[in-house]
Parts: sequence; structure tokens; C-alpha cells
Amino acid sequence: MGKDTGLKFLFLSFLILSLFCNKNLIAQETGILRGLVTDSTTSEALAFSSAYIKELQIGANTDMRGYFLITSVPANKNFTLIVSYLGYQTRTMTIRTQPGKMSHYDIQLLSSDIHMKTIESRGTRISGTSDSKISVDRISAKQLETTPKGIESDVFRTIKYLPGVTATSDVSARYYVRGGTSNQNLVLVDGITIYNPFHALGLFSVVDPDIVNSIEFFKGGFGAQFGGRLSSVMNIVTKDGNKNDFSSKFSASLLSGKFLVEGPMGKGSFIIAGRKSLSNSITKKFLNDETVPIDFNDLSFKANYSDPDFLSGSKFSVSGFSSMDNINNSDPRVEDYKWQTRAFGFKWFQASDSPLFFELGVSVSTFRGQTIPKFSNKTPLDNKVNDLGLQMDFTYMFDNRNEINVGMHVKQIATELLFVNASGSKVNYNNSGANIVLYGKYKLAEFDFFKLDVGTRVNLTALSRNASKKSLEPRMNLTFTPFKDFTVKGSYGLFQQELTTIGDENEVINIFEPWLVVPDYLPPTTATHAIVGFDYLLFNSTNIGLEFYYKKTDNLPIVNQQKVALTDNDFTTAIAEAYGMESSLRIHLDPVTVTSSYTLAYAYKTIDNLRYYPKYDIRHNFNISLEFDLGVEWNTGLVWTFNTGLPFTQIVGFYDKYYFDNFFAGWGNAEPRRPYGILGVQNLSRLPAYHRLDFTISKKFRLHPFNFDMSVSILNLYNRQNIFYFKRETGERVNMLPFLPSATLRVEL
Repeated sequence: MGKDTGLKFLFLSFLILSLFCNKNLIAQETGILRGLVTDSTTSEALAFSSAYIKELQIGANTDMRGYFLITSVPANKNFTLIVSYLGYQTRTMTIRTQPGKMSHYDIQLLSSDIHMKTIESRGTRISGTSDSKISVDRISAKQLETTPKGIESDVFRTIKYLPGVTATSDVSARYYVRGGTSNQNLVLVDGITIYNPFHALGLFSVVDPDIVNSIEFFKGGFGAQFGGRLSSVMNIVTKDGNKNDFSSKFSASLLSGKFLVEGPMGKGSFIIAGRKSLSNSITKKFLNDETVPIDFNDLSFKANYSDPDFLSGSKFSVSGFSSMDNINNSDPRVEDYKWQTRAFGFKWFQASDSPLFFELGVSVSTFRGQTIPKFSNKTPLDNKVNDLGLQMDFTYMFDNRNEINVGMHVKQIATELLFVNASGSKVNYNNSGANIVLYGKYKLAEFDFFKLDVGTRVNLTALSRNASKKSLEPRMNLTFTPFKDFTVKGSYGLFQQELTTIGDENEVINIFEPWLVVPDYLPPTTATHAIVGFDYLLFNSTNIGLEFYYKKTDNLPIVNQQKVALTDNDFTTAIAEAYGMESSLRIHLDPVTVTSSYTLAYAYKTIDNLRYYPKYDIRHNFNISLEFDLGVEWNTGLVWTFNTGLPFTQIVGFYDKYYFDNFFAGWGNAEPRRPYGILGVQNLSRLPAYHRLDFTISKKFRLHPFNFDMSVSILNLYNRQNIFYFKRETGERVNMLPFLPSATLRVEL
């Protein structure tokens, strides 16, 4: 019955869409203003910029493609349009619409000399915008540069300073959002799912910041167009490439070397970027002075075509991505690791003469990870993921600013996993299935003081057989603005995930997480989100935010550690619960920007009636950053982070355990045994508090014909001895990163 209701809802949505797409229905006394905001030098789209009609006091923010729409603009009259974007000169221009027609303007902004590079969670509020999103942080390409670099700039390490995002160590860029596991985070690059977005033991991401145009990061309450994950969505849009001129960049850090080439290509442009590891000496600081033979590389490309004479308002693009990591140990007694990710996608975006946007996308994403034991006692593991996807999306804006968005996702996913289970038997899981999803949402935005976004996803088919029990995923977001500059927001939604990973939660470093479709004997994992909060803009220079959240996760698949008989299932389920409060404060008083956040969070897991804290449960988290624009292309910043201690399982004693893999080594001298820790109650103890101060300074200068960008970062400026873990064999303490300076030099031609 639920599925029939969802289908009726989507059918009605399509019917409404078809009826209102006729441009003759637009009121003849008004017109529609559409604009595309781009960088004047490269013609790259400027996502999240603002467009404001001064006389009417209404406006809109651009989407991730750089487009904005303002409906119900009185026709045959001149108005003043003000377009602004962080780090660019504000542009003022005269616009005029025609009755019953769409008026399009291409707007280019000049880069200013002021570089305010900060993670701005909430943009400038404009009367008349239709943004009802909640728990979203928007990050531009320039804003990635300001965070102190852990060897080099990184997307995932940047978001770890946001409220609600936690990490378990300095070593890994792996992140956890509002009490969810890391496999519940969806990473999209140009709409393509990336299954393993980490390089080099998780030290940093495979996404090169140099190719990033903009990022939307949802910590919860995301719309019906996103699915397949429970906790968060990182939606990354890459650059198109310079449409006006050829350019190239080369950079080197203590870890890797990079290149980037971009330029015009016929009626479009292209961009190619690559990265290759150069040295392992710096990684010893991350790995307790141990040398690990890390070797990695990645390559990204994108090409696009747009010709108004061929098809007005259209844009075609193809993109590809490949990354590879190898850990090849020369010692035959030490295991090797290999993993690689490949992705390819095609997109057709169409902006019609009516206020309708259409997008068609086709993508292929693959992942393979291997553990090769050689002569070690490590068990073999081989994991393959193949994902073929098709997506269609329609968005239509009515004359009263209301919107309807409908679409379809089709995914054919196959996973193969060879591993050794808890009983010591080799198991080969081969699962595949097709997931066909229809989604639709309606956004009520005609009132300035109240906005509502309501929709659902309907799972017509599923990857696993039991998924039909939860075919609907309703979502709702709302905002209420009782007075100017103060907005109350709320969200409620149901979310479903049919993919999982296997791994040991107590493992210090995860090399990679093997994926598989949830076995048929388990139901799909579901989560409920409930969020409420407010934003307050004070004196146009101070933004205050506060959010409360609650998340309940059912049927969370985990490895069955109690497996004894061969007939016992390899996986069982757990229940997870998380709730908390997140606050943020941002003050900009030129040339200083101060950003701070505080999070109070609780996370629990329940397995077989045992309730415990997962390893990523951090009770208190505080971040503060200060950024200084020193002028003449000098910028500097400080970031201080404080966390209360992570939970861990305490060692309560030792006993001598026989290790038969070392039997002959000890024969004739001593028995082949070593001390083995006896563990207490799981994660009942807490490590000491963690805190760290990071510093960065950068300078841009020109020596004709080259442009130089030089930056120096220092992590852990006062050399805080933060505990990483205790070795179970000896109880020895292992610390995280010490005082660590690093430098990066970029040369642009």
C-alpha cells in the first residue's frame, strides 16, 4: 500500500510538471529573470553567489552550476541587480524582463584583492530565496586553501573542523558524522559515487582540491534526490576548465607532486590533473616513526561542450577519475595491500526557455581492494564493487517561486567479497541487484516568512530481497522566519542503506573498507533523522547558528563475532542511537575572520542487549579559527581544536598466549608465546583530552611569466602529546602527530 501511495504521488508530480511547463501560463504582467554567474578570468561557475533586485528586495542564490532564477519580476521596467560572491568584486547592473518570457543574463565577476577564505556554513540571507536546506555546509574552492595542511591541502581534513564531524585520530582523514559509521557517508564527484575516497592508509582523500569548484556537505536532513546512505552527503562539483585561456600548474609538497592543465577546447573547455607520491619520509610522522612503503597516484579529467547555436541552454560534459594505492613490503613475512578506484560519467544539462532545468547522467564506478598475505599470518581479502548508474532529474519553478523536483535513479550494483570469517572459514560473497528509485519533492517558497520542502523516495526494486519492507523514504524540511535575520529550521526524514562494509571497529588504522550488498537474510539498514535549529545574522558581520539533532539507526549490519558453527550467519545486526547539539559563531571584521563551533554529542550502539560507546563517540568538541588577511597577497591563520577523550577498551591484565606462526622461531630457546592483553568492558574507559594548535601562512607573488603560491603549515604548534592508542601486547602508549612543519610550492604558467 505504501508503494502505491508513493507512485501516485510521483505520477501527480509529473502531471503537474507537464501542465505548468507551458510558458504561456506565465503571468503576462511579469517575466522571469535567469542568470549564470561565472568568474571573469576562467568562466568557471560561481556556486552559492547571491543575486538581489534592489527595488523589489527579492533575490536568489546560485546553485552548484552557477544558475539563479527570480520569478514574478514586473515586466518592461528597469531594475538594479546586485550580484556578489565571497572574494569577488560586487557587480551592479540594470536588468529588464519581457512579459511572459524568460530573460537570461550572463554575469561575470572580477576577483577582488580581498581573500576571505573560510568555511562559511551559512551564506548571506536574501529575502525571497527558496533555500529550505538544513544541516548543510557550503565550501568553495578558495575556502579549501585556508585550513592548515596535513602535508598538503585536503578536502576531508577541512570538514573535520565543522561541528558534528568527528575523527578518531590525526592519522586518518576518515570522518564520522553525528554518530554514524564511516560507511554511511556518501561521496559524490560530479554525481558519481566514490566507494573508497582515501589514499595512503586514509591519510588524505583521493579528491585533488585543485579540481574542486564547490562542495555541499549535508550532515543530515538531505533531500529526496540523495539516497543510499544514512548519515551524510558530500556533493562535489569539479571545475570545467578555463574557457578563455590555456594554463598549467605544477606543485610539490613533502609527500607528492601534482600537475594541472586546462584550457578552451572548441565550444567548451577541458581540465586534466594528476598526482603521484614522491617520498615516504614525511608519513613516518603519522605512523609512529614506522616506515610504510606507500605508493599512490590519481588522475582526473573533465571536458565539456556548450554551443547555443546547436542547442541553446545546454551543456554536455564527460569526466573520469582513477586512483591507485600500493603497499608493497620487501619483507615476505609482511603482507601487501592494493586498492584502486575508477569512475567515468557523462552529463547533459539543459536549461529551457521556461523555468525548467533538466539533467541526464550516466556513470560507472568501480573499486577493488586486496590484502595479499604472502607468508604472514594475515588472512587474505579481495573485494570488488561495480556500479552502473543512470539518473534523470527535472526541476521546475512556478511563477510564485514554488518548485517541483522529480527524478529517477537506476543503479546496477555487483559486489564480490572473499574473506575469512570468525570461524576461520573462507567465504565468498557474490551479490548483485538493481535499485530503481523514483523521487519527488515540492518546495513551498512563495512566502518570505515560511518555506516547506516535502518529498519522498520510492524504491521500486532493491539490491536485497528484504528491502521491500521499507519502500518509502519520506523527507520534510521547513524554515520559519518570524523576523528579519532570524530563521528557525526543522527537518524529519527516513533513510535507507543496502550496502555495508566489514571491518573491526577496534582496528587502529583501516587500510580500506571492503563493501558488499547486505546479505538477503538481513533487512536493509534504516535511519530516522529529526533536526531543529536556528540561524541569526547580527549586524551583517556575525552569524550565529544552533542545531539539535536525533538519529536512530535500525538493522545496522556488523560482523558476527559470536559465530561458532558453520551454519551460523556471518553477519548480525545492531541498533545505533545518536543525539546532540551543535553551535557555531562566525564574525568577520576586516581583515580578521573568527569562526568557532561547539558540539555536545552522544552516540551509542546496542548489540545483543549490550549498550556501549562506539570508538568515534566524542562528548565535547570545540574548534576556533582566526584568519588574517595581511594584504599584498599574504594570508595567515590559526586553528585550535579541543576534544574530550575517545572511548577505549582498557587492558585489565595479561597472560602468555601461544603463537604457532612463530613456533619454530622459539624452538629450543623459549616457548613460542607472547603476552596477550585481557580486555575489560568494551569502550568503558576514556583517553585523556585531545587538543592541538595549527598554523598556516601563505604568499602569492609573480615573477613573469610565472605565478607562485607558497605556503607553510605547522601542525601541533606546541607539540601536545595526544594519545593515539595503547599497544595491547605491552600496554605501551603511542602518540599522535608531534610538532610537524610542512611546505608546499605551486607554480602556474
